[in-house]
Amino acid sequence: MIMKKTTALLIALAFILLCINVFGEAKIYPFQVKVSGKGKQAIVFIPGFASSGDVWAATKSTYEKNYTCYTLTMAGFAGVPAEATPSFKGWEDAIAAYITDNKINKPVIVGHSMGGGLALAIAADYPTLASKIVIVDALPCLAAMSNPDFKSNPNNDCSPVVAKFTSLTDQQFYQMQMYTIPQLMADTAHLKQVVGWSVASDRKTFAAMYCDFLNTDLRAKITGIKCPALVLLESSFATFKPAIEAQYKNLTTAQLAYATKGKHFIMFDDTDWYNQQLAAFIK
Repeated sequence: MIMKKTTALLIALAFILLCINVFGEAKIYPFQVKVSGKGKQAIVFIPGFASSGDVWAATKSTYEKNYTCYTLTMAGFAGVPAEATPSFKGWEDAIAAYITDNKINKPVIVGHSMGGGLALAIAADYPTLASKIVIVDALPCLAAMSNPDFKSNPNNDCSPVVAKFTSLTDQQFYQMQMYTIPQLMADTAHLKQVVGWSVASDRKTFAAMYCDFLNTDLRAKITGIKCPALVLLESSFATFKPAIEAQYKNLTTAQLAYATKGKHFIMFDDTDWYNQQLAAFIK
């Protein structure tokens, strides 16, 4: 009798544990999400390479009264725990899955830099997911700007890049970011903050995603984008209009606009112009 009761108890316990595992375990996504604001319409904000979702802090505050805002920080960037094998495609699919799983209906997707590349890829591969997309200083194929004949390598090996970055000391990496970031932003008020996000990023993720993104070519893929798209580009890109517009020729829904001043972090460098463009397009 005791044996039967023990067996029954173990079976019941196993069933309870199974139910907890199947129904109670939250799905894990390769990013951290902060939800704020209120409104039936949603905006999903995707930051750029090695940046925190806080890059959108001022932008987000403008829309939180009327929109529900989902602000991402990708795994391994700006202090968020890393995942084992990050990839551009993996992140794209995960963001799309998060939107679907959480029943976020037709959000506006806003992405900066690599986040803009992710927004392009999502809108192309999941054409019914977004109502609009905003691309802040990103190109379908960054590598093609220096090599017009660039072709993505399906067997790209990022291990040498990872080895190079992970071999740097913390001081060497910090000095590299202190040299690099000022070339990407004219604004000095946010310099320390942006450098801090980079330095707080997981070095392996930093290297692997840098390599993977440089091997990404969305020029043909963006043909599949059906929603309206606003592409905001840094002022210096106006010098390369033919090359830029050639990259975007397959995005027939795009409005391209060039900032009046500043560099890559347009939201900091040409804030008034940026806010005007965004408001006119979203609202």
